[in-house]
Parts: sequence; C-alpha cells; structure tokens
Amino acid sequence: QVQLVESGGGLVQAGGSLRLSCAASGIIFEIYAMNWYRQAPGKQRELVASISTSSSTNYVNSVKGRFTISRDNAKNTVYLQMNSLRPEDTAVYYCNTEMPARRRGYWGQGTQVTVSS
Repeated sequence: QVQLVESGGGLVQAGGSLRLSCAASGIIFEIYAMNWYRQAPGKQRELVASISTSSSTNYVNSVKGRFTISRDNAKNTVYLQMNSLRPEDTAVYYCNTEMPARRRGYWGQGTQVTVSS
C-alpha cells in the first residue's frame, strides 16, 4: 500500500522559513520522480516543484530562488525547503508521485502552510 505522509507545515511570518517533509512507504522510492503541489483557498492546485530520479529539479516561476526541493533515497523522503516566505505562499501543500504503470498518482493528506504579513 502506497502512503505519502507530509509534515512540517505551520504558521510563519513573512520572510521566514519552513521545511516540509514527505515520507513515502510502499514504493521503491528511488525509481519515482516526486512532486510538491499546493492549493490555496479558491484556487486550483498548482505544481510547485519536482525532482527526478536523478535529482534534477524544476520549479514554478513564483518560487524560484526561494524554494528548494531535495530527496533522500535512503530515508524514502522528499523535502521542500521554503525560504523568504510570502503571504501568497499560504496554501495546503501536497506531496505527489505518478505511476504510469498503474495509471494513477498518489497523494499525501496535505500540510497547511500559513504565512502572515
């Protein structure tokens, strides 16, 4: 059974930092790309950052230079380091991986990030 469990969200002032973690189980972690999405109230879910199996990364323009995605295959965990947080980063953040062979993706339960101005 595939499980993705996020942690590390919270309330932080603008300019602050948070590190999100996503622990995966039930998968051979190192063979899957991993993604972080976020969804703010009243908005569509958006892809924030991705990391491939070779640890190449991609980011949405709004977080480039502020957020860093990384992975630790020994711990089956993907991270999102968020610096210089802004109120517009407030959202529920979700961990995701896609499995084309199973024709589906898997999602964590989400972790709330709130940035106060």
